[in-house]
Amino acid sequence: MIKGHYRLGVGMVLLNGENKVFAGKRKTPNSRMVSWFLNKPWQMPQGGIEQGESPLDAALRELREEIGTDKVELVAESEQWFKYIIPQNLRRNGYRFVGQQQKWFLLRFLGSDEDINLKSTNHSEFDSWRWMTYSNLIRLSVHFKRSLYTDVFAAFKTYFVEDETPVENG
Repeated sequence: MIKGHYRLGVGMVLLNGENKVFAGKRKTPNSRMVSWFLNKPWQMPQGGIEQGESPLDAALRELREEIGTDKVELVAESEQWFKYIIPQNLRRNGYRFVGQQQKWFLLRFLGSDEDINLKSTNHSEFDSWRWMTYSNLIRLSVHFKRSLYTDVFAAFKTYFVEDETPVENG
């Protein structure tokens, strides 16, 4: 068992009108993590929860910061919190967390592709993006998030059918 603290955060499964998932390609933020970022893995938007902020408010703020828009509607919220561990060799010097514990949201994107602006803030995390199936996103994500993503999509399975198309949960 790994001992340590987890950073509280949120993650967002953002679906477009064709029921594809938003995936951003990570920028290389620092030299310590270069080995991880050499393959520039794809991931869904995520981020920390600030003091006094609800998980949903954090999710909307993170969307504005990471993709430049929060033109979304809430479809579902995960019942549980999910954890993942950042491998020791990839943690920044002085990083006090062993990983993250996240509340996940399934959101429908209401805007157009032109609303997405990865350079809307000075600290953008992605240098490119695209819509893809969730199975491709899992395959193209960094190794230590694959089981997390598998678990997140399983939590929202009532909204998906075999062909990966979300269905209305009525």
